[in-house]
Amino acid sequence: MEITAAQALVKCLELEKVEYIFGYPGGAILPVYDALYNSDKIRHILTRHEQGATHAACGYARATGKVGVCMATSGPGATNLVTGIANAYMDSIPMVCITGQVSTDQVGTDAFQEVDITGITMPVVKHNYLVKDAEQLPKIIKRAFHIASTGRPGPVLIDLPKDVAHTRINFHYPDSLDLPGYKPNYKGHPSQVANAARLIKKSKRPVIYAGGGIINSNASEQLRQLAETISAPVVNTLMGLGSIPGNHPLFLGMLGLHGARYANLAVTNCDLLIAVGARFDDRVTGKIQAFAPEAKVIHIDIDPAEISKNVVSHLPIVGDTKAVLQALIEQIEPLDNSRWIAQVQKWKEEYALSYEDTDEVLKPQRVVEEVYRYTGGRVRVSTDVGQHQMWAAQYFKFDKPRSLITSGGLGCMGFGLPGAIGTQIGCPDETVVLFTGDGSLQMTMTELGTMVEQDLPLKIFILNNHRLGMVRQLQEFYCDKRYMAVDFSFNLDFAALAQVYGIKGYTVTNPRQLAEVLPKVFDRPGGAIVNCLIDREENVMPMVMAGQGIDQCIE
Repeated sequence: MEITAAQALVKCLELEKVEYIFGYPGGAILPVYDALYNSDKIRHILTRHEQGATHAACGYARATGKVGVCMATSGPGATNLVTGIANAYMDSIPMVCITGQVSTDQVGTDAFQEVDITGITMPVVKHNYLVKDAEQLPKIIKRAFHIASTGRPGPVLIDLPKDVAHTRINFHYPDSLDLPGYKPNYKGHPSQVANAARLIKKSKRPVIYAGGGIINSNASEQLRQLAETISAPVVNTLMGLGSIPGNHPLFLGMLGLHGARYANLAVTNCDLLIAVGARFDDRVTGKIQAFAPEAKVIHIDIDPAEISKNVVSHLPIVGDTKAVLQALIEQIEPLDNSRWIAQVQKWKEEYALSYEDTDEVLKPQRVVEEVYRYTGGRVRVSTDVGQHQMWAAQYFKFDKPRSLITSGGLGCMGFGLPGAIGTQIGCPDETVVLFTGDGSLQMTMTELGTMVEQDLPLKIFILNNHRLGMVRQLQEFYCDKRYMAVDFSFNLDFAALAQVYGIKGYTVTNPRQLAEVLPKVFDRPGGAIVNCLIDREENVMPMVMAGQGIDQCIE
């Protein structure tokens, strides 16, 4: 059957069972949009900005575990995707990003809306393609989805010139593929797994340090079994939250620069650190020389490039976390580390997270806690980046995988609202809550139009301190309180903005008003924005200062 390459692209996406494409049209990608017109299997979500499309596709992928797909035209459309692509790359999120390109005879001529998007994105994609031969397009699509979703997941970009899109081809979608050089290793080496089991048996103070790789490989059950079998406390990275229930007695919360002090003390004093699907980034380790100084390190990761990159691994195991943990569980006996657990519990009680609550001023931690209590945690939570993100990580108990949708490695303000949109579209029967800041929301708040157009009942809580709170906090501690470019002299009435969009809007200034608003938000249909005017001077604590070990935090 002879069809255009653009039509072939749509057919390939249908065969990959793509249900949603988040995108924004333009001239160079027009052939694909014209082909998409005839698809009854794919629903296109028109965002208000291309960055919103990538973040929405990323939120969809994070929430569902499926490959997120986004699409934009050439030039500015393509470059507007770059931040979202980098965000997905840093957090190992499977995405396929499709861009239009000028005709092949114009490539390299500085034609209208021409950019070298494959060159621009090369450092922040798992792989990318410039399609020069239309006949190769089906094979490229097959490869792109395979690469994006296997091994360590990540974004793949396909750049499609306009003349190639119009070229007619005999369509055939390959049943299988062969990628020489790309052979992810899923099973850990048996001798290394056996060595790990022996090392665990000898330990007296083990800690499991679990990251986003647990969630990517659906290994939460294996993580819980390992922790309970060897009686080891579990600490999470930001990306790993939800990999073990937040109320589990062995769970110590998030570690690192804004982690719980008791979690950091457990890591600092452990004799064995079992790192699973985590990459020892600087937000976790603080001063490397002071990180788990007495511990042997077992590092389990599917990406061999992460082994000993930041922290030396005494026993590396390259493989899928689920497969490796299952093999490890089968080789270990139950251990009694009750003395160690008792010590950790003592720290947990002594250094519990706390804040000075008041009935007169609304504390941001109180907002997070009250939303958790009212919903019982039975929601998906999206966040932007900044103070509110850390308060959500500290005070909301994430009880299941993929319940926290946030930007980790890139720390991308503006992710939260489109990320919540993608989450709600991927999980239409669930309640989606967005915790955001007044600074973050204003970066992509045009996506409120997408939210309304798609009839999405998002529950948005703005922790509004009329400033860029995290930057102000850093200036307080590192710049001798010389506050520069962090205060909004003009700040929106977000409740009134909500009404402009046809969304219910509320403003709360104290806990009593918050309690009155929560039933209106969660017990009634439709979306809502709650503008929470919080204590403007509140800081995220604990905090580890630059150059310090994670056990040396201020509170």
